[in-house]
Amino acid sequence: MKNRFAKTIDINSDLGESFGAWRMGDDAALLAIVSSANIACGFHGGDPDIMRGTVAMAVQHDVAIGAHVSLPDLQGFGRREMAVTPNEAYALTLYQIGALHGFAQAAGTRLRHVKPHGALYNMAARDAALAAAIARAVHDFDPTLRLFGLANSALVDAGVALGLAVASEAFADRRYRSDGSLQPRREPDAVIQESDEAIAQAMAMAREGQVRAVDGSVIALQVDTLCVHGDGAHAVAFARQLRAALEAADIGIAAPHATEHRA
Repeated sequence: MKNRFAKTIDINSDLGESFGAWRMGDDAALLAIVSSANIACGFHGGDPDIMRGTVAMAVQHDVAIGAHVSLPDLQGFGRREMAVTPNEAYALTLYQIGALHGFAQAAGTRLRHVKPHGALYNMAARDAALAAAIARAVHDFDPTLRLFGLANSALVDAGVALGLAVASEAFADRRYRSDGSLQPRREPDAVIQESDEAIAQAMAMAREGQVRAVDGSVIALQVDTLCVHGDGAHAVAFARQLRAALEAADIGIAAPHATEHRA
């Protein structure tokens, strides 16, 4: 695998998902650990004040900023599938990138990547037309942006086809099906609860480019970035543990360079 015994890997987290008086996660603590931040753009979480504040904290910690674009489902936190056309997916992606771009520019920085959220992410992983629409929106906004997508998925393929830089993503705390897709959250045991097990899975991904699926099969996958979820009760402690394990294995933590992995 391309990243076998990787020397450097990105750690990303989905942040800025609070809304109004409602708070989710400890973004400030996570931004001291991760190298890339996927910031909600108001469709599944986040609001203008939260977006502005999260961008400011990311700048303070020198963390790469990305737009975390979603289906328009604030009540369902973007985790419910919707019947959107490719044209609609293009428009909602472009709209959300533009919103976060405004806050990044005002803070004296720029966006580095785009990552779909929740149901949109999983739909684009398997639907080539939807993936192509999202990739086209990213390309049309700024062809130097990197597209984050599930490793071995239609979204990564769509980005490569358009000449975008891509980051193949893997999840330390999610179980995989034999086809490389994530086991849906609605199914029992889809999320790995034990930190040691999740760390072991992440290390196998980073060092060996593989993950064991729920049926026992081994899936080969390129891993450029590892996602740590920011909404769990032990999210910060787990992120620290993951970073420490990677660094102990002489794997550096850094956001993908702007010119890496371009097709």
